[in-house]
Amino acid sequence: MYGMHGAPPFHAPPFGQRPTASGHPVGAVFLGFFVSVIVSLLYSGLILATYKDQTNTVGNTLYLGHALLNGAVVGFLIGTVGHRNQGAWIWGAVIAALGAFFGYTNSIVLVFADSDGGGAVWDLVRYEPFWPAKLWWTDNTNGGVDWFSPLGLVVAAAAAWGLAYLIGNKRRQA
Repeated sequence: MYGMHGAPPFHAPPFGQRPTASGHPVGAVFLGFFVSVIVSLLYSGLILATYKDQTNTVGNTLYLGHALLNGAVVGFLIGTVGHRNQGAWIWGAVIAALGAFFGYTNSIVLVFADSDGGGAVWDLVRYEPFWPAKLWWTDNTNGGVDWFSPLGLVVAAAAAWGLAYLIGNKRRQA
C-alpha cells in the first residue's frame, strides 16, 4: 500500500509549453523610434524646402501637423506591435514628443546651414549648441514664450498614447 499524500495545489503546464504572451513591447518601442526618426527627417526636409515662403501661421500649422502625424504613426505601431503593454504606450508617447521636438530643432539647423553655410553651423555647434532648442521655445514675433512648441509635444504624446491605448486594447488577448 502506498502512503497518503496530497495533490499539488496547482497543475504545472506540460513540459515545453509556455504561457501565451501577447505583443512585443521592446520591438514596438524600437519600431516606433525608427519610424519617428523618419517622420522627423521628412518634416525637416519639408521645412527646408519651403521655409522661404512660410508665414508664422503656416510654420506653426506645419509643426502641429507634424506632431500629430508623428504621434499617430508611433501610436499606431506601438498599439499594433506592443498590444496591451502600458510601458510600451508610455515610451511611445515619449518617443513621439521627442520626435516632434527634434524634427523642429533639426529643421532650424538645416535652414541655418542653407542660409549661412556649413561654416556657420560649425560655429553654432561650437559656441551655442543649444540655440535650436532656445529658438524652439522663443516666440519669433515678440521674444516671449512660444506656446505652440509645448503644445506640439502634448499633441504628439497624446496622439501616440491614445492610439496605442485604443489599438492595443482592441486586440484580443492570445
